[in-house]
Amino acid sequence: MFKFVQIFVMAKRSSYLDLVLNPLNLLRTKRILHVNPTVIPQRKEPEQINLYVYDYNAEKLDQQQLAEAKDAFLYKNSATVTWINVDGIRRKDIEEICNHFDVHSLVLEDILSIGQRPKMDDIDGVIFCLLNMLYFNEKESTVETEQISIVLGKKFVLSFQEDASRDVFNPLRDKLQLRNNKIRQSGTDYLFYSLIDMIVDNYFVVMEKLSDKIELLEEDIIRNANKRSLAKINQLRKEMIVLKRNIAPVRDMVNGILRSESDLLDERTEKYFKDIYDHIVQANDLAENYRDMMMNLHDLYLSNVNLKMNEVMKVMAIVTCILAPATVIGGMFGMNFDVIPYAHHKWGFYLACGLMIAIPLIMLYLFRKRGWF
Repeated sequence: MFKFVQIFVMAKRSSYLDLVLNPLNLLRTKRILHVNPTVIPQRKEPEQINLYVYDYNAEKLDQQQLAEAKDAFLYKNSATVTWINVDGIRRKDIEEICNHFDVHSLVLEDILSIGQRPKMDDIDGVIFCLLNMLYFNEKESTVETEQISIVLGKKFVLSFQEDASRDVFNPLRDKLQLRNNKIRQSGTDYLFYSLIDMIVDNYFVVMEKLSDKIELLEEDIIRNANKRSLAKINQLRKEMIVLKRNIAPVRDMVNGILRSESDLLDERTEKYFKDIYDHIVQANDLAENYRDMMMNLHDLYLSNVNLKMNEVMKVMAIVTCILAPATVIGGMFGMNFDVIPYAHHKWGFYLACGLMIAIPLIMLYLFRKRGWF
């Protein structure tokens, strides 16, 4: 019982020490766990947004950056495929674009919202998907999220991102430059698939980064489990929560697309969404495996702490046993009696010292022979 109390105290000290030295961990916990869907969060609107248009077919590609939202109105009735990518969520511009492209007000509300669960809606002739792009912050060792909304129309695809400085669509932009690429040869539903596919594929990149962190932590715990080890385990477990929370609902989202009977989705494109479904199932399974690994690392840490404590207790017990004969012999010859055997013998002192040395040596030999240390 005393050992378990010591382990609990060490764990508490480790967590407290980590919070004192890194107060951002407490803020991180609040961001992950304190979610209240009834409270409407306020998004800080950017001063300017970036609008990019990719209008293409098999023969030509028109790629340009627009100065304002009204410039995108020209592409509503385009005979070619149009991808309008909006970097930065500003209510005025988003409302103008959505109203002009006949996007339902409920979809507009979801686009402007924060912290939504990944979802899919088929409403008023458009298919709407909301999910999160994931990034791994190497400096902070945290999983960062960015909400993205994708709207599929008859001849257009609208995508709305929060952060204008990064996304995972650069490979798609490079493919659009190639005339013989399948994206250029296909319709809007294939572009819609390609956007979702690249977001899902990037999940594996983030999980690979987390896997490396878990492997390093496991080696560190095996070699030297210290007070920081438990704090690192708790930090990675928080990132597992972020990963699981954003990956698991995407499976239902893709499944909703597969069950949709919308005319916007061609039957030939269905197999590609099935491929995304397979990937997201695999990603969800990996996230479960990583969570189990973190639980195993926690058990491994406690086992190592217990093992170290047992080693310390064993050494202390051996030292106590070795010193016990000397204590007994010294105590016997130190008693206040007039008559003590060999008390006045000329070799009495040397005999007592010899016994104090010989008996512990014999005990060490017996302990070693039994394999106690």
